[in-house]
Amino acid sequence: METLRRTETIERTLRPWGWYETVSEVPGNKIKRIGVLPGQQISLQKHHRRAEHWVVVQGTAQVTLGEQTLELVTGQSCDIAVGQVHRLANPTDALVEIVEVQFGDYLGEDDIVRLQDDYGRE
Repeated sequence: METLRRTETIERTLRPWGWYETVSEVPGNKIKRIGVLPGQQISLQKHHRRAEHWVVVQGTAQVTLGEQTLELVTGQSCDIAVGQVHRLANPTDALVEIVEVQFGDYLGEDDIVRLQDDYGRE
């Protein structure tokens, strides 16, 4: 049996709150690794065309899902429905990393509707 070797490099995209890397993308789903720096948070947002599944792989994440706020630790996960308001925050002094799996007919970055943002982005 021949071993397959991955030759492409994964590009890290920097954001004011941390970074993300797109690990895999095929029609219908995308997988990202997301790092949120201590004391930072992504925008309060929703998506019109995709659902997401988040798995915490490092640290303790504070997750807003609609009116609910959850504290998720390594190994815990949550599901975000299409159109559901959500946010990922890191209130701790250590890095938080999640793996995000997106599902939908369109997975572009321009399907982010920001409702509140610490960094003045629209």
